[in-house]
Amino acid sequence: MNEQLVLPLEDFLSRGGPGIPRARRVFCNRNLRMAGISWVGFDMDYTLAIYDQPAMDELSIRATVEKLVKRGYPDFIAHLPIDTNFAVRGLLIDKRFGHVLKMDRYKHVHKGFHGFRELSKDELRTLYHAKKIRPATPRYHWIDTLYALSEATLYAALIDALEKKGYAVDYARVFTDIRESIDEAHRDGTILEAVNSDLPRFVHRDPDLAPTLHKLRSAGKRLFLLTNSRATYTDKMMNYLLGHAMTEYPSWKNFFDIVIVAATKPAFFQERRPLLERTADDKTHPASFPLERGKIYEGGNVHDLERALGVSGDEVLYVGDHIYGDILRSKKESSWRTAMIIQELEVEVAAYESRKEDIEMTEQLDEAREKHEDDLRYLQARFKDLSRQIDHIKEKPNGVPLAEIEGERGRAKRALERVRGKLRNLESEIGVIDRRIDQRFHPYWGSLLKEANEQSSFGAQVEEYACVYTSRVSNFLSYSPQQYFRSPRDVMAHEIGA
Repeated sequence: MNEQLVLPLEDFLSRGGPGIPRARRVFCNRNLRMAGISWVGFDMDYTLAIYDQPAMDELSIRATVEKLVKRGYPDFIAHLPIDTNFAVRGLLIDKRFGHVLKMDRYKHVHKGFHGFRELSKDELRTLYHAKKIRPATPRYHWIDTLYALSEATLYAALIDALEKKGYAVDYARVFTDIRESIDEAHRDGTILEAVNSDLPRFVHRDPDLAPTLHKLRSAGKRLFLLTNSRATYTDKMMNYLLGHAMTEYPSWKNFFDIVIVAATKPAFFQERRPLLERTADDKTHPASFPLERGKIYEGGNVHDLERALGVSGDEVLYVGDHIYGDILRSKKESSWRTAMIIQELEVEVAAYESRKEDIEMTEQLDEAREKHEDDLRYLQARFKDLSRQIDHIKEKPNGVPLAEIEGERGRAKRALERVRGKLRNLESEIGVIDRRIDQRFHPYWGSLLKEANEQSSFGAQVEEYACVYTSRVSNFLSYSPQQYFRSPRDVMAHEIGA
């Protein structure tokens, strides 16, 4: 008889069991049945290619500063110490006052900086709480991509430095100059050439990326690449990421059934630009259908691509990082399903896990505050009732002992003061813990996806437009290509604690 082998379950469970580490999970906002997905499309930059953000920000800022000095800005700005950790996605720049703001999902401003000086609650209340903010107007500018973080960081740094030197600053002009300078640095190749010359410094090569794409293909999914990057840059980047990654794929192009570069998203989803084929001699001509694997196409529009795919929109899953260009527009202009890559998510989850005790403590303190507020309302009503009784007896004595009621009112007043003191102490304690939680997430802005008790404006956009979201494409490797991603049940306020 063969000996029955014992499975090392204790060791298995001690390593976390069969679960996927939380930071590497795919999170679901809307049910997504992968068995119903025929095509999976990918953006390249910040999706398949995960950039080293501090290195990219440093490069972008230095290239932009060089352009600004040529435009007449003082030479000293070339030597400014700049904290590349300042900005996060979802910030709003107020070009009228030179402020950088963070809002919740209801466009209520909770945090703000002028330069690197944090704005007080009174300043925020005076400027932003009396009237509704309209972020879509020319006064404001969204920072909604990782690419744009350097803009917000440099804006704050310039305002801070110029004002400390006594310069009169035109806040709107400074921002326009930054935007134009960084665009110029991209157009003239300053930034792209630096990245191209040292890809390992600027781009994280994920060894699980190729197996993830292979797993999807092996399950019968067809893949396409849809990027705004130009053909030459795309070829070099994709060769770095996927070239020679697996023997089954002689070229990175073999991973994809369709490759479209220079797509000019979000215009790709809104306009009817022609789809072109780029030939080996680096020329273009109108593409002919059906589109062929191994060829490079350029431009185009969502309607032509859907015709090439030969499926209805809800059979397409598009994976991207940009709320507006990749996620919002593909959602609004088509019925594509959407997956958002949020590379900050691993840090966000780690911060949440490390502050679980603080978060639980604030929930307990919130419950205690609610109880004390109930007590306060009762005592206020009691105090007013006793005061009315005393006034009535003084006007029309009726034999009821006045001193006894006045004594009761005095006790009610003292109880009121005790409860108010407890509430003040609770508010102070909650404030200290909230600040500590914020600092663990981000030293300036706190959580990327939350603000106070609400979702941040960025978090709300993720929930509204992304069917699923995760930190990197290779996280899908841990799931079946037929996975049914189920969203958690929505709970409204009246259902909590019921």
